[in-house]
Amino acid sequence: MSRAQISGLVFGVGGFGALVAATASNEWKVTTRASSVITATWVYQGLWMNCAGNALGSFHCRPHFTIFKVEGYIQACRGLMIAAVSLGFFGTIFALFGMKCTKVGGSEKAKAKIACLAGIVFILSGLCSMTGCSLYANKITTEFFDPYFVEQKYELGAALFIGWAGASLCIIGGVIFCFSISDNNKTPRMGYTYNGPTSVMSSRTKYQDREGDLKPTNPSKQFDKNAYV
Repeated sequence: MSRAQISGLVFGVGGFGALVAATASNEWKVTTRASSVITATWVYQGLWMNCAGNALGSFHCRPHFTIFKVEGYIQACRGLMIAAVSLGFFGTIFALFGMKCTKVGGSEKAKAKIACLAGIVFILSGLCSMTGCSLYANKITTEFFDPYFVEQKYELGAALFIGWAGASLCIIGGVIFCFSISDNNKTPRMGYTYNGPTSVMSSRTKYQDREGDLKPTNPSKQFDKNAYV
């Protein structure tokens, strides 16, 4: 139904926007070094650059200048998030063409197929984002709770929660689009009854009978001269 598809499009587009924001964000993992409020220092790390700031308002970011020196899990998360954003974009385009309330996309049958394809693409986009964010979060938590890890420990950043929320919205929107196809198959079709062929004589007899029923009777003719003889 069109209302279900509109709600699915809202979920999908909202999830796609959240995935874009999470991919571009630098707060995938954060840490705080503070002996006092004045000397507090915040460190943010994302998929593309590392940032640091302090309580005095100074903020500086340094991008990852090389690809081969970046750790493997970061490269994997990059690929998964780029795939999620790309799939979310194409899922939005397919959803616009497959909705009933739009005038593009062809016939109803073709629109149903396009809407189902949009739902599958949205679900794949959500799964890619969910995998990438979970992989990154697993690395952070493993290092944080490892007693033998002596380097700087980080905590989960806001971008991970935004990515998880966007993935959930994309999956919900995709499921709604896929189930909207079942509503099209349940719509009743108008049936016609076939009474068999009708001969010319029977049709003519029916027509004459109908004319006889519609022909008015004149009551004055019932009382003619022979009635008094």
